[in-house]
Amino acid sequence: MNLLPRTARDAAILAGRNLLNLRRTPGSVIAALVQPVMFVLLLAYVFGGSLGGAGYRTFLMGGIFAQAVTFNAAFTALGLAADLDKGIVDRFRSLPMPRMAVILGRTLSDLLMSVVTLTVTSLCGLLVGWRINGSPTAAALAYLLVLLFAFAMSWVGATIGLVARSVEVAQSAGLIWLFPVTFVSSAFVSTSTMSGPLRTVAEWNPVSATATAVRRLFANPPPGDHPYGSAWPVVHALPYSLACAAAITAAFMGIALTRFRRITRG
Repeated sequence: MNLLPRTARDAAILAGRNLLNLRRTPGSVIAALVQPVMFVLLLAYVFGGSLGGAGYRTFLMGGIFAQAVTFNAAFTALGLAADLDKGIVDRFRSLPMPRMAVILGRTLSDLLMSVVTLTVTSLCGLLVGWRINGSPTAAALAYLLVLLFAFAMSWVGATIGLVARSVEVAQSAGLIWLFPVTFVSSAFVSTSTMSGPLRTVAEWNPVSATATAVRRLFANPPPGDHPYGSAWPVVHALPYSLACAAAITAAFMGIALTRFRRITRG
Protein backbone atom coordinates (compact mmCIF):
# COMPACT_ATOMS: atom_id res chain seq x y z
CA MET A 1 0.00 0.00 0.00
CA ASN A 2 1.26 3.51 -0.82
CA LEU A 3 2.44 5.74 1.99
CA LEU A 4 -0.41 8.26 1.77
CA PRO A 5 -3.27 5.72 1.98
CA ARG A 6 -1.43 3.87 4.78
CA THR A 7 -0.99 7.10 6.70
CA ALA A 8 -4.66 8.03 6.29
CA ARG A 9 -5.83 4.56 7.32
CA ASP A 10 -3.58 4.35 10.39
CA ALA A 11 -4.38 7.93 11.42
CA ALA A 12 -8.11 7.14 11.27
CA ILE A 13 -7.57 4.06 13.44
CA LEU A 14 -5.56 6.03 16.00
CA ALA A 15 -8.15 8.83 15.97
CA GLY A 16 -10.80 6.25 16.86
CA ARG A 17 -8.57 4.92 19.62
CA ASN A 18 -8.11 8.44 21.03
CA LEU A 19 -11.86 9.06 21.03
CA LEU A 20 -12.50 5.77 22.83
CA ASN A 21 -9.94 6.73 25.48
CA LEU A 22 -11.95 9.85 26.26
CA ARG A 23 -14.26 7.62 28.28
CA ARG A 24 -11.43 7.27 30.80
CA THR A 25 -10.96 11.04 31.12
CA PRO A 26 -14.47 12.52 31.08
CA GLY A 27 -13.24 15.50 33.08
CA SER A 28 -11.14 16.79 30.20
CA VAL A 29 -14.10 16.50 27.83
CA ILE A 30 -16.37 18.35 30.25
CA ALA A 31 -13.74 21.08 30.65
CA ALA A 32 -13.46 21.49 26.86
CA LEU A 33 -17.23 21.92 26.62
CA VAL A 34 -17.82 24.01 29.74
CA GLN A 35 -15.06 26.56 29.08
CA PRO A 36 -16.65 28.25 26.01
CA VAL A 37 -20.11 28.12 27.61
CA MET A 38 -18.69 29.82 30.70
CA PHE A 39 -17.12 32.57 28.59
CA VAL A 40 -20.37 33.11 26.68
CA LEU A 41 -22.42 33.49 29.84
CA LEU A 42 -19.88 35.64 31.70
CA LEU A 43 -19.13 38.02 28.84
CA ALA A 44 -22.72 38.19 27.58
CA TYR A 45 -24.33 38.97 30.92
CA VAL A 46 -21.58 40.35 33.17
CA PHE A 47 -19.93 42.66 30.63
CA GLY A 48 -22.49 42.68 27.83
CA GLY A 49 -24.62 45.41 29.38
CA SER A 50 -21.79 47.95 29.26
CA LEU A 51 -20.51 46.81 25.86
CA GLY A 52 -23.65 46.88 23.77
CA GLY A 53 -26.29 44.57 25.25
CA ALA A 54 -27.99 42.28 22.74
CA GLY A 55 -25.82 43.64 19.92
CA TYR A 56 -22.70 42.68 21.83
CA ARG A 57 -23.97 39.15 22.44
CA THR A 58 -24.39 38.73 18.69
CA PHE A 59 -20.92 40.15 18.03
CA LEU A 60 -19.37 38.05 20.79
CA MET A 61 -20.08 34.63 19.31
CA GLY A 62 -17.62 34.87 16.42
CA GLY A 63 -14.85 35.52 18.92
CA ILE A 64 -16.02 32.73 21.21
CA PHE A 65 -15.84 30.23 18.34
CA ALA A 66 -12.28 31.30 17.51
CA GLN A 67 -11.26 31.27 21.16
CA ALA A 68 -12.82 27.88 21.88
CA VAL A 69 -10.93 26.03 19.14
CA THR A 70 -7.72 27.85 20.07
CA PHE A 71 -8.06 26.64 23.66
CA ASN A 72 -8.57 23.10 22.35
CA ALA A 73 -4.90 23.15 21.35
CA ALA A 74 -4.17 22.50 25.03
CA PHE A 75 -6.29 19.35 24.70
CA THR A 76 -3.98 18.13 21.93
CA ALA A 77 -0.84 18.99 23.90
CA LEU A 78 -2.02 17.10 26.99
CA GLY A 79 -3.15 14.05 25.01
CA LEU A 80 0.10 13.67 23.11
CA ALA A 81 2.22 14.34 26.19
CA ALA A 82 0.25 11.70 28.11
CA ASP A 83 0.90 9.12 25.37
CA LEU A 84 4.61 9.91 25.50
CA ASP A 85 4.70 9.84 29.29
CA LYS A 86 2.95 6.46 29.49
CA GLY A 87 5.06 4.84 26.77
CA ILE A 88 2.15 4.48 24.34
CA VAL A 89 4.15 6.13 21.57
CA ASP A 90 6.95 3.60 22.10
CA ARG A 91 4.44 0.84 21.43
CA PHE A 92 3.26 2.59 18.28
CA ARG A 93 6.89 2.85 17.15
CA SER A 94 7.19 -0.93 17.17
CA LEU A 95 4.26 -1.23 14.76
CA PRO A 96 4.59 -0.93 10.97
CA MET A 97 2.93 2.47 10.71
CA PRO A 98 4.14 5.84 9.38
CA ARG A 99 5.29 8.30 12.05
CA MET A 100 2.94 10.91 10.61
CA ALA A 101 -0.07 8.72 11.46
CA VAL A 102 0.55 8.99 15.22
CA ILE A 103 0.38 12.77 15.30
CA LEU A 104 -2.27 13.04 12.59
CA GLY A 105 -4.48 10.62 14.51
CA ARG A 106 -4.25 12.88 17.55
CA THR A 107 -5.05 16.06 15.61
CA LEU A 108 -7.97 14.42 13.80
CA SER A 109 -9.55 13.14 17.01
CA ASP A 110 -9.21 16.59 18.56
CA LEU A 111 -10.73 18.11 15.42
CA LEU A 112 -13.81 15.97 16.07
CA MET A 113 -13.81 17.27 19.64
CA SER A 114 -13.84 20.78 18.18
CA VAL A 115 -16.96 19.86 16.21
CA VAL A 116 -18.66 18.91 19.49
CA THR A 117 -17.38 22.10 21.13
CA LEU A 118 -18.78 24.25 18.30
CA THR A 119 -22.13 22.49 18.51
CA VAL A 120 -22.48 23.08 22.25
CA THR A 121 -21.24 26.68 21.94
CA SER A 122 -23.67 27.40 19.10
CA LEU A 123 -26.60 26.13 21.17
CA CYS A 124 -25.48 28.30 24.08
CA GLY A 125 -25.22 31.27 21.73
CA LEU A 126 -28.76 30.73 20.50
CA LEU A 127 -29.96 30.72 24.11
CA VAL A 128 -28.39 34.14 24.81
CA GLY A 129 -29.86 35.70 21.66
CA TRP A 130 -27.24 35.10 18.95
CA ARG A 131 -28.59 34.45 15.47
CA ILE A 132 -27.10 33.59 12.08
CA ASN A 133 -28.26 36.37 9.76
CA GLY A 134 -26.27 35.34 6.71
CA SER A 135 -27.11 32.75 4.07
CA PRO A 136 -26.88 29.00 4.79
CA THR A 137 -23.90 28.76 2.42
CA ALA A 138 -22.07 31.57 4.21
CA ALA A 139 -22.87 29.98 7.59
CA ALA A 140 -21.48 26.61 6.44
CA LEU A 141 -18.33 28.36 5.21
CA ALA A 142 -18.00 30.09 8.59
CA TYR A 143 -18.07 26.78 10.46
CA LEU A 144 -15.62 25.23 8.00
CA LEU A 145 -13.28 28.17 8.53
CA VAL A 146 -13.40 27.70 12.31
CA LEU A 147 -12.65 23.98 11.91
CA LEU A 148 -9.74 24.74 9.58
CA PHE A 149 -8.37 27.08 12.23
CA ALA A 150 -8.98 24.39 14.87
CA PHE A 151 -6.91 21.94 12.81
CA ALA A 152 -4.10 24.49 12.58
CA MET A 153 -4.20 25.11 16.34
CA SER A 154 -4.10 21.37 17.02
CA TRP A 155 -0.68 21.24 15.33
CA VAL A 156 0.51 23.99 17.65
CA GLY A 157 -0.73 21.87 20.55
CA ALA A 158 0.95 18.76 19.12
CA THR A 159 4.27 20.60 18.93
CA ILE A 160 3.95 21.74 22.55
CA GLY A 161 3.08 18.20 23.67
CA LEU A 162 6.11 16.74 21.86
CA VAL A 163 8.45 19.35 23.30
CA ALA A 164 7.06 19.03 26.83
CA ARG A 165 6.89 15.19 26.84
CA SER A 166 5.19 15.18 30.27
CA VAL A 167 1.65 15.99 31.28
CA GLU A 168 2.71 18.48 33.96
CA VAL A 169 4.90 20.55 31.65
CA ALA A 170 2.39 20.33 28.80
CA GLN A 171 -0.38 21.56 31.08
CA SER A 172 1.57 24.73 31.88
CA ALA A 173 3.10 25.31 28.45
CA GLY A 174 -0.16 24.45 26.70
CA LEU A 175 -2.14 27.11 28.57
CA ILE A 176 0.27 29.99 29.20
CA TRP A 177 0.23 31.31 25.62
CA LEU A 178 -3.52 30.95 25.08
CA PHE A 179 -4.69 33.92 27.13
CA PRO A 180 -2.55 36.65 25.49
CA VAL A 181 -3.21 35.23 22.02
CA THR A 182 -6.99 35.21 22.47
CA PHE A 183 -7.39 38.35 24.58
CA VAL A 184 -5.06 40.57 22.51
CA SER A 185 -7.42 40.17 19.58
CA SER A 186 -10.88 41.13 18.42
CA ALA A 187 -12.36 37.98 19.95
CA PHE A 188 -14.22 39.96 22.61
CA VAL A 189 -13.94 43.63 21.62
CA SER A 190 -13.37 45.49 18.37
CA THR A 191 -9.74 46.40 17.66
CA SER A 192 -10.97 49.98 17.09
CA THR A 193 -11.21 50.33 20.89
CA MET A 194 -7.46 49.65 21.25
CA SER A 195 -4.59 52.04 20.66
CA GLY A 196 -0.92 52.01 19.70
CA PRO A 197 1.08 48.82 19.17
CA LEU A 198 -1.56 46.75 20.95
CA ARG A 199 -4.08 47.57 18.24
CA THR A 200 -1.62 46.61 15.48
CA VAL A 201 -0.86 43.28 17.14
CA ALA A 202 -4.57 42.58 17.60
CA GLU A 203 -5.37 43.45 13.98
CA TRP A 204 -2.76 41.02 12.62
CA ASN A 205 -3.59 38.29 15.13
CA PRO A 206 -4.94 35.17 13.30
CA VAL A 207 -7.56 34.82 16.05
CA SER A 208 -8.86 38.29 15.16
CA ALA A 209 -8.95 37.46 11.45
CA THR A 210 -10.86 34.25 12.07
CA ALA A 211 -13.33 35.93 14.42
CA THR A 212 -13.91 38.84 12.01
CA ALA A 213 -14.34 36.57 8.98
CA VAL A 214 -16.82 34.40 10.88
CA ARG A 215 -18.81 37.43 12.01
CA ARG A 216 -19.08 38.70 8.45
CA LEU A 217 -20.15 35.31 7.15
CA PHE A 218 -22.78 35.10 9.90
CA ALA A 219 -23.73 38.75 9.19
CA ASN A 220 -23.10 39.70 12.83
CA PRO A 221 -22.05 43.39 12.88
CA PRO A 222 -19.99 44.98 15.67
CA PRO A 223 -22.05 46.75 18.35
CA GLY A 224 -22.52 50.47 18.76
CA ASP A 225 -19.95 52.89 17.39
CA HIS A 226 -17.09 50.40 17.11
CA PRO A 227 -16.56 49.37 13.47
CA TYR A 228 -14.39 46.47 12.40
CA GLY A 229 -11.53 48.81 11.39
CA SER A 230 -9.68 49.68 8.19
CA ALA A 231 -6.39 47.75 8.53
CA TRP A 232 -5.59 45.33 5.71
CA PRO A 233 -6.06 42.09 7.76
CA VAL A 234 -9.40 43.42 9.02
CA VAL A 235 -10.71 44.42 5.60
CA HIS A 236 -9.46 41.15 4.04
CA ALA A 237 -10.22 38.96 7.06
CA LEU A 238 -11.38 35.88 5.12
CA PRO A 239 -8.36 35.43 2.82
CA TYR A 240 -6.00 36.44 5.62
CA SER A 241 -7.52 33.91 8.04
CA LEU A 242 -7.27 31.16 5.40
CA ALA A 243 -3.63 32.06 4.73
CA CYS A 244 -2.86 32.07 8.47
CA ALA A 245 -4.45 28.67 9.00
CA ALA A 246 -2.49 27.20 6.09
CA ALA A 247 0.79 28.77 7.24
CA ILE A 248 0.36 27.69 10.87
CA THR A 249 -0.50 24.14 9.82
CA ALA A 250 2.48 23.86 7.47
CA ALA A 251 4.96 25.38 9.92
CA PHE A 252 3.95 23.46 13.03
CA MET A 253 3.37 20.21 11.14
CA GLY A 254 6.99 20.38 10.02
CA ILE A 255 8.23 21.21 13.53
CA ALA A 256 6.13 18.46 15.11
CA LEU A 257 7.28 15.79 12.66
CA THR A 258 10.94 16.80 13.11
CA ARG A 259 10.56 16.64 16.88
CA PHE A 260 8.74 13.30 16.69
CA ARG A 261 11.53 11.77 14.58
CA ARG A 262 14.10 12.83 17.16
CA ILE A 263 12.06 11.34 19.99
CA THR A 264 11.43 8.04 18.24
CA ARG A 265 15.09 7.67 17.32
CA GLY A 266 15.96 7.93 20.97
